[in-house]
Parts: sequence; C-alpha cells; structure tokens
Amino acid sequence: MTRFNKRTYRFALFTSLVLTATLTLLMGVFLYVQGSIDYGILIIGALLCFVTSFIVIQHRVEKFIYQRVKNIYDNVSLLDASSFDSQPITTDMKTLTKEVERFAENKKLEIETLKVRENYRKEFMGNISHELKTPLFTVQGYILTLLDGAMKDKTVRRKYLMRANKGVERLIYIVKDLDMITKLEVGDLNLNYETFNIIELVQNVFDLLEMKAAKKGITLTFDIDYNKSIMVRADRERIQQVLTNLVENSIKYGRIDGTTEVSIEDLIRNKVIVRITDNGEGIAEEHIPRLFERFFRVDKSGSRKEGGSGLGLAIVKHLVDAHNEKIYVESEFGVGSEFSFTLEKSN
Repeated sequence: MTRFNKRTYRFALFTSLVLTATLTLLMGVFLYVQGSIDYGILIIGALLCFVTSFIVIQHRVEKFIYQRVKNIYDNVSLLDASSFDSQPITTDMKTLTKEVERFAENKKLEIETLKVRENYRKEFMGNISHELKTPLFTVQGYILTLLDGAMKDKTVRRKYLMRANKGVERLIYIVKDLDMITKLEVGDLNLNYETFNIIELVQNVFDLLEMKAAKKGITLTFDIDYNKSIMVRADRERIQQVLTNLVENSIKYGRIDGTTEVSIEDLIRNKVIVRITDNGEGIAEEHIPRLFERFFRVDKSGSRKEGGSGLGLAIVKHLVDAHNEKIYVESEFGVGSEFSFTLEKSN
C-alpha cells in the first residue's frame, strides 16, 4: 500500500519557521551577550535548523497521521467497505474528509437499497404463501370432507376428487413457473436460436387460445393481412411462451366482446417489434413500473379469480431480456393496454 496520496506541508512549514525563528533569536541573543556575534554563522545555522526541523517534523507528522488514518481504513475494511477503492492512503485531512463523506453517502444508499429489498422480500413471501396456501387449503378441505364420510357417496366422491385435482394442478402450475423464473434469474437457461416465421407463430398462439377467448367473446386478430412471412431469429419455444402469456393476459383482463390485436412492424434495419394490443380494462399509471414483479397483481381480488401463477409477466420479462431484447408497456386505465417487444430480424 502506498503511504501517501496527497501530502500537506503547511503544518511542518509553519512549525519549522516558528522553531527556526525562536532558536535563531535565542542564538543571536547568546552570541550578542558573548560579544562575538557572526551573522554568517547565524544565517547558516538558521537554514540548517529550518531544513532539519522541517524534514523531521514532516516525517513524524506524516507517520503519526498515517498510522491513525490506516487504522480508519482497516476498520472500514472490516465492515466490508467495497466502496473504498484500493488506492493510496491520504494524510491530507481535507481529502480524507471528502473520502469519508463519499463512503458514508455510498453506505447510506446501500442501506436504503437493502430496505427496499427487504420490503420486496416480505411482500414476495406474503404473496407466495398466499398463492400456495389457497390451493393447498382447497385440496385439504375436499380430502377431509371425503374422509369424514362423503367418500361413500360415489357422485360426491368423484366431484370432490376432481376439484382436489384442480387444486393440485394449480400448485404444479405455480411450482413450474417458480422453477422457470429461478432458472431465468440465475442465468441457467440455454436458448436454442433458430429462424422462424413470427406470423405463423402468432397464429399458432391464436389457435391455442381461441376457445378461451371465445368464452368472453374476444376476437383474436392481426392488425392487417400479412401475406408475406416475417422471419426472425430467436428461441421459437421461448418466444411462443412470451406470446402465449401476453395474449392470455389480454384475454384474462379484456372486456367481454373485446379485441386482442397483434401487429408486427419494422423497427430498425435488423429489428422488428411485436405489439399485442387490447381494449380491456387498462392499467393505472402508478402500477405500470411494477407489472413485471413476481406475484404483483393490479387487482388482487379479481385477478385471483382468473387463476394463473402471478409469475407470467415476470417470466415474459426475463425471457425477452435473455434474448437481449426490450419489452415495453403502454396502458390507459379504462381504455386498454399494449405490450410490445423487439426481436432480431433474420437476414
């Protein structure tokens, strides 16, 4: 470790001048009393005194301050002070003060960040416990009812077992999504890039969700007739999952007899943007920044009735990010929403 970053000579210089002046005055008085005053010797002695005292004082002061400043650095290191760079220690108090202030400011930001994360953790634990608790209690309720005697009635037994099975399926759905998002967050997901027609993939998603949309009278459509293929390069299976989640969300929160419309447009030379637009209930502006958080729900009571794991949009965000692409949201409460994401166009 280098000893000094910025030296200050002011203290040694001032002290040396005072000491030299004092000793020179005393020496001059002594020589004057002896009657053999020699100004040449007096001047040389003063210079030697100044230089010697300056060197000694500067060295001792630097060593004294250095040891105490080093103790501060060592103590900070014990606190895992990552904000301190491995840089030379300064003996200049002004510089040291600024550095300590910077350290304190960084620590303040870290503490605030930790508080935000702690609140997020508490909310996440509350959400996941609620999501798991509801189907677990449902399954338990049906099983206990059967054990209490309902099992003897074949009709009731079959009905309750089917309902319990639905609760188990919901649990499996949540656990699968949790496993998926965990892999995405730790980067443990390999993408299989291939070239495919995005128009064809969107149509496949429409076909998969056609019956669900029909129950609410929602029309799944393109904005225009795409007569030519639009080839993109990405992981086909993962992009289908993105499209499925977004279109399914538009159905879930769409208004009865509404519309979900998909458009694909050129963005820049090697990019296209896929837009999924609906005329559903829309999202209030204050909720938009949190849409991609795990288990975040705008309407907690209503959305739970619709089912789902509460992880769909979080997974969508991670999948799009894994492709190094961007996802955007525009929404107006009471008017509708538009989710869009970019893809690399195939040459």
